[in-house]
Amino acid sequence: MRNLHELDAYRMRGRAVVEIYGWEGDEAVGAFTVPSPIDRAPLVIVASAGEGWDHVSVSRKNRCPNWQEMEHVAGLFFRDDETAMQLHVPASDHVNAHPYCLHWWRPLDQLIPRPPSVFVGIGKSPLQSAQEARMMHRKVMSDMRSGHAP
Repeated sequence: MRNLHELDAYRMRGRAVVEIYGWEGDEAVGAFTVPSPIDRAPLVIVASAGEGWDHVSVSRKNRCPNWQEMEHVAGLFFRDDETAMQLHVPASDHVNAHPYCLHWWRPLDQLIPRPPSVFVGIGKSPLQSAQEARMMHRKVMSDMRSGHAP
């Protein structure tokens, strides 16, 4: 996660923050208000690093943040070379302290495994996509003929 002092322009300060969180934060912890890139409504963000995790919660007053807003927050709080994730946990593990809050997570002591990019979308251009699709199709068909699951 970035040094949160880089985001001090968005940092929430004052007595109310201290009453809720105990302090205004530092380079690794803080509460922030960032305008939505969609409608400029406030995104309330609480970020922390500790216990082996970077964590950024993002909420709005009347709805969950959407993908564009979550991407905007990820770009502000995480470096370009970092992978962060949102998790879908079993219902028995759900914790819901706010009905319109989503979270970014990044473990500090391990890399997040990621599927090959072609599993998500192939190619950066139509020509490259077509070439990669043909190569992927050939590999899958070859694996199937040899009895290996794709």
